[in-house]
Amino acid sequence: MADYFETEDVVKGYDSDLVRRIMGYIKPYRLLSCVILFTLAFSTLGELVIPIFQQRLIDDAILARSILLRQGGNTSLSSEARKSLDQISNIKRSIAVGTNIFIPQSRSFLTGSSRSISAAAERELRSAGILDSEQWYAFTVGPEDPAIAVMESRGELFLRGKSPAGAETAAIRTADLYALPVDQIRAVRGRDFSRIFFTVTEMFIILALVFVCTFFQTWTTSLIGQRAMKEIRLALFKKTASQSTAFLSRHPVGRIVTRLTGDVETLNEFFTTVLVAFIKDLSVMVGVLAVLFVLAPKLALVVLLLLPPVLGITAVSRIKARDAFRQQRVASSRVNSYLSERISGIQVVQLFRGGKKSSGEFAERNKELLDANLGEMYVFATFRPLVEFLSTLTVAAVIVVGANMVFNLSLSLGVLIAFINLVAMFYAPVMDISEKYTLLQSAMAGGERVFKLLDTDEHIPNTGTHSVEGSIRGDITFENVQFSYKDGEGVLKDLSFTVKAGEMIAIVGYTGAGKTTITNVLARLWDINSGRITLDGIPITDIPLGELRRSVLPVLQDVFLFSGAVADNIRLGLPLTDAQVEEAAKAVHAHEFISRLSEGYQTKLSEGAANISSGQRQLISFARVIAHNPAVVILDEATSSVDTETEHLIQLGLLKVLENRTSIVIAHRLSTIRHASRILVLSGGRLVEQGTHRELIAQNGLYAGLYRLQYEGD
Repeated sequence: MADYFETEDVVKGYDSDLVRRIMGYIKPYRLLSCVILFTLAFSTLGELVIPIFQQRLIDDAILARSILLRQGGNTSLSSEARKSLDQISNIKRSIAVGTNIFIPQSRSFLTGSSRSISAAAERELRSAGILDSEQWYAFTVGPEDPAIAVMESRGELFLRGKSPAGAETAAIRTADLYALPVDQIRAVRGRDFSRIFFTVTEMFIILALVFVCTFFQTWTTSLIGQRAMKEIRLALFKKTASQSTAFLSRHPVGRIVTRLTGDVETLNEFFTTVLVAFIKDLSVMVGVLAVLFVLAPKLALVVLLLLPPVLGITAVSRIKARDAFRQQRVASSRVNSYLSERISGIQVVQLFRGGKKSSGEFAERNKELLDANLGEMYVFATFRPLVEFLSTLTVAAVIVVGANMVFNLSLSLGVLIAFINLVAMFYAPVMDISEKYTLLQSAMAGGERVFKLLDTDEHIPNTGTHSVEGSIRGDITFENVQFSYKDGEGVLKDLSFTVKAGEMIAIVGYTGAGKTTITNVLARLWDINSGRITLDGIPITDIPLGELRRSVLPVLQDVFLFSGAVADNIRLGLPLTDAQVEEAAKAVHAHEFISRLSEGYQTKLSEGAANISSGQRQLISFARVIAHNPAVVILDEATSSVDTETEHLIQLGLLKVLENRTSIVIAHRLSTIRHASRILVLSGGRLVEQGTHRELIAQNGLYAGLYRLQYEGD
């Protein structure tokens, strides 16, 4: 038999309406959301500028290469070449040495976003000797500069002059500079060491700010996510708690618990992991491409040309990952469902020697889970190496093309290194987005199920406006009541009877006659299809639900106690003193066994109260009803699991406690209802007999038949 999990979506495509609804839960946190966006933008910007700082550090401080532009002798130049010459003569951070201008290669006018001359003008300037093809090191000479001594001793290697501002400047060919002794090189380039320290300090400050922003971004995102999840869980719990019994009977408890835990957690992942990661990854990718085109458009085109294969692989991988994830979740659900069922019924499996068969069935499901997990691993094991291969291929292409441009002095080495770092920065989000897409789909599916539950409204309408708080006597009337759990399958059929205040009546009948259903409709756990039920002459639909259920309390056939102290299970929300709790327990003869427990009334009950007997659980449930002092008490098969001695004690207690209260006793054990004021006999949802025990025996009808079947052996 297929598990119900298999019928549910475990992954779902992107749904903008669903995302909009999920985002509605963060509206109360607009200020914190603005903090997230600000820190996200700053951290992303900080990560993008680091490669640029590295490029400037290499080009301006470590290499510090310049291109020589000679002035004069340009009378024969064309108008285009003259115009280009005027433009490049005013490039920022250029150093004038006499009539010559040295332009930093990092500010190259031959390539990148700062290219300012055409190829024809470049060729004309080179042929005229105005644009030198050699690399130089140009610098400004300060007072008492260690470089002065080197220039005086090796004056033939240096060009010396003054800038238009009057500062002393000098330049030396790069080849001549590095032919000098190391101490002289350090003397000439002393200012560059200070620049390196300053730039590294700037980078450290930026990285520290990125760290702080990332911390606040992560912390704030988690804070919003947890608060939003708290609101969603609370809304789900309130919705579920207010739903009708009809709704709860159609939905397994495990499924509803999954909604409040697993599905809500997928939404938390959407808030804290997927959403912010998607925004940051996309921002980084767009930012990297923008920086690449700013640094060197030609080299950026090389990166752009290799993107289509990456996008294609990502699209295929996303589809494969979705399918693999669906199979893994279905297989996991089948394993969990099978384990839960078999472990819960392990005694039955052992008694009927089904261990071998169960092991074989579990092995089959376990193999399906193994294959599904391996399929998911196969997708990621294929995708990651492919993306890394394309990343390496892109870096290789950038190195080949960029190295050629460096040799032609149309690109600086710092820009090439920055490109390599930026390419690696670009491909990391590609893998991250693809891997998180499955989480996005899972969050969409979880969100759809969560909001479907929130949108379901099958609660019992609280239409009551007639307050009866504290004034209920206990007169009950059923008038032509019709009820069915499913359409066409009537359970109560034109049922009519009355119960007077303070009267104790019993309801008996074969299984399926509708005995327990009377409890359900009287307390409005279900609403009847037609007819009328009144309490003290007031239709129960006119009484507020809270007041009705405080006035009519059943002791259900399946006793349920919460984990916690015995006293808390008796109080169940009421502000009762310890003395009042003990009084209620004594009334039903529960005080004796409670006092013998290890910690008395403060003894902790385990889940399902498994650490006490079924009879003791029923005694505590009786004490709980008595503590709440209802006007009407319904005992639904309440003594079905109590031994003879305990049953005798309960009967003695109930005779006193139920005095002057309306009570309805539903039982198969006819010995417990002999002394009832009246016995109602149901068959097929209809009232077929009523009277005292003696009267019904004398009638020799259905009740007498039930009595003989139960006690003919005595």
